[in-house]
Amino acid sequence: MKILNLYAGIGGNRKFWTPNGNDHEITAIENNPEIAKIYQDFFPNDKMIVTDAHQYLLEHYKEYDFIWSSPPCPSHSDIRRCGTHRGQNEAIYPEMSLYQEIILLDNFAPKKTKWIVENVKPYYNPLINPSISLGRHYFWLNFYINFEKQKGVNHDKIKYNDTIYGFNLNEYKIEINKKRQILRNMVNPEIGLHILNRALEITEADKYGQSKLFES
Repeated sequence: MKILNLYAGIGGNRKFWTPNGNDHEITAIENNPEIAKIYQDFFPNDKMIVTDAHQYLLEHYKEYDFIWSSPPCPSHSDIRRCGTHRGQNEAIYPEMSLYQEIILLDNFAPKKTKWIVENVKPYYNPLINPSISLGRHYFWLNFYINFEKQKGVNHDKIKYNDTIYGFNLNEYKIEINKKRQILRNMVNPEIGLHILNRALEITEADKYGQSKLFES
């Protein structure tokens, strides 16, 4: 499967996507060179492109079988609003690229392409209702999926030197606050694998016109 992993971070969502080696052709997009370097260290066989993920999606969305997008979440998170109330942050506009990408993919993605957009639960009523809500995450996607309750990490208690989902950043010379933010932003790899496996099931069923077999 040809996969596009947008706003890749260090690859939490992607960690279990290739359990048998190079099962998929994965292109990762990350605009921060420091973070891109960490991702490449963990996943050397992925194609990493350091560029603007939002623009890359617009130019290349037709080329992939599976698209995962996790646009920046700080402007939507309740943490920012609470911090603003305590005088710790300035009020900022929510980043509307989140909804732009949902609308783009929902209306223009090829029929064969399975896509998912992930973000935190916002402090406001979402402008587009999510397909799935799980823990502190919302998911918008174009295929049916259900989740069993996942035991995840308490993100509020993550420290910069913790090992989270097998990732540890102690050897990297990055600001402490940035390390903590990187670890906090990761999606549970088991959730990432569950979503990809479901997309693969439906893709295979579509080849034989048997999608209804999986609708339960």
